[in-house]
Amino acid sequence: MARYIGPVCRLCRNENQKLFLKGNRCNSPKCAVSKRPYGAGQHGQSRKKLSEYAIHLKEKQKVRRTYLVLEKQFARYFNEAERKKGVTGTILLQLLESRFDNILFQAGFSAGRKQARQLIRHRHFVINGRVVDIPSYRLKAGDEIAVRANSVKLLKEIIEDTAASAEPKWMSIDKSGLKIKVDSLPERADLDPNIKEQLIIEYYSK
Repeated sequence: MARYIGPVCRLCRNENQKLFLKGNRCNSPKCAVSKRPYGAGQHGQSRKKLSEYAIHLKEKQKVRRTYLVLEKQFARYFNEAERKKGVTGTILLQLLESRFDNILFQAGFSAGRKQARQLIRHRHFVINGRVVDIPSYRLKAGDEIAVRANSVKLLKEIIEDTAASAEPKWMSIDKSGLKIKVDSLPERADLDPNIKEQLIIEYYSK
């Protein structure tokens, strides 16, 4: 399966904001966005007036890179959101937020989505008592995540080293017991206010 193997800090600099792709480093003075708050490359500091299409594309790419989703996969998420009843943009974000790797990151069980993906692949977690090693697995309300017995020590070390952040309202997190329960799908107010999903809808409507 294709995947991006280039420098991830370059992606954050081109978006001119932190996408939190390098875990704890993103919250340290070593963060590339903090040190060089302009685009990467020779012409990164030059001012560019973006076209309407470029603005739509940039927002789509930002969200896709944030959740570490490939182009075809992201398009499938959008098509699924469009078929469902409700606000397409909100449903799209709900589909992305309910991914297994994202939930681990948001709950503070990993320093970043990349690390969460690695932990899942190495089969450190169970969902409703069953081992799941698919990072894109989508959880629904009522699902419970627990850590396997032989992975407890590793996960406790990771949680201690991970910078504390606000816990999402739509899930119950027990860090001492190493458990996560999805109470409901997130509402739009619970999600990143900097994401402009309407631009993504306009991009795919062209």
